[in-house]
Amino acid sequence: MGTAFATAGGSTGAAEASAAWKGIPTLNSGGVQFKNGKYKFEPAGTNRGAFHWKGNLRDSNHGDGHNVYMQVRVEGYSWSRFNGKQKKTVWLDKLSYDGAARHTDDAWIRACRDRGSLRPDNCSVTKAYHR
Repeated sequence: MGTAFATAGGSTGAAEASAAWKGIPTLNSGGVQFKNGKYKFEPAGTNRGAFHWKGNLRDSNHGDGHNVYMQVRVEGYSWSRFNGKQKKTVWLDKLSYDGAARHTDDAWIRACRDRGSLRPDNCSVTKAYHR
């Protein structure tokens, strides 16, 4: 069983109002940056009760030849990867959730640079969030 992911869709009403956006500090590591990040835990019954996150993923070293990506994990599952674009900044707006649960309670997020198969990737500190 894997974590289900989807691009965020629109939702309205009282449930939307009850889930306030909170800031994610800028995540940095050599060659990668995630900034203007925000997250919220969607209410049960809205967007699968997901950990909803968004922000700008930036390749901060255009000369290194490496791509960047985000890693997100929710309780009970391994890391999932969301790729950026080499030499660019991309906007990501994603839902990460446990498809078998009514809502997600715990989530972890970090920004990484893919350094190829011969060298280990480098990642920012991992931020942990709890509903």
